[in-house]
Amino acid sequence: MTDTPLIGPVAPPDFHVMTYNIRRRMPRLMLHSPDRWARRRALIQRLLETEQPSILGVQEALPDQAKFVRRALGESYRSVGRGRNSNGRGEGCPLFFDSDRVELLEWRQTALSGTPDAPGSTSWGNPTPRIVVGATFRGRATGVEFRVLNTHFDQFSRRSRMRSAGEILRLVAESTLPTIVTGDFNTDDDSLVHEAITASGALRDAWDCARVRVSESWGSFANYGPPTLERKRIDWILATPSVSVLRAGINVTRYNGRWPSDHSPVQAAVNFGTIRA
Repeated sequence: MTDTPLIGPVAPPDFHVMTYNIRRRMPRLMLHSPDRWARRRALIQRLLETEQPSILGVQEALPDQAKFVRRALGESYRSVGRGRNSNGRGEGCPLFFDSDRVELLEWRQTALSGTPDAPGSTSWGNPTPRIVVGATFRGRATGVEFRVLNTHFDQFSRRSRMRSAGEILRLVAESTLPTIVTGDFNTDDDSLVHEAITASGALRDAWDCARVRVSESWGSFANYGPPTLERKRIDWILATPSVSVLRAGINVTRYNGRWPSDHSPVQAAVNFGTIRA
């Protein structure tokens, strides 16, 4: 049986972008817990092999999980990003990309704190370090350069989320290139944080501006329960106005009733423009 993708592989000049909190590996779980990494890893691989995103922003990836995701995506994929701790270990927000589709020009990881260049630093009420991984790419078929930022906001402190939203906007404003932001923002799309990050128009929510939506407006944090429209959509893909969002969807695929993660990936087919004949 062949799995049916929500968006799946897309041909140039378009790109398939996905944001996915894969849930960090947790110790000391019950044998039959749906959260066990040993039960979920094959399901994540199956989903990624089916969808084949050109660009994937992942959250909560421990180093061994990041290596697994890269292998699951295929031989042409590469990644950037390290753990959020001061020693580069711990949870990370790595960016994965298909090197057959894009050329990596540069990348940088910074802390979401008052001292962004200090690895492992915290500010604004978040008890654990929070980071953003940014990369600049050039499309091999189009020659168009674009940026992608991937992040994971704090789940406890709204002040931290608000300050982090401002930092994301500052990073976006550093460049005139078309930019995508992927992440788990730990707050709903009707929150003050969402309003703060989209109010100026510098970033638009891909779900809101997509020409076509290929799924229902599912909550993106199912926590291993049934898909529902009542849960919050806390995972977003944001885009600068120069990015055309062709399709967007929230992937609630389960395999024999089992979820690959407690989050659902959010996906979009986008176009950054073309400069080659």
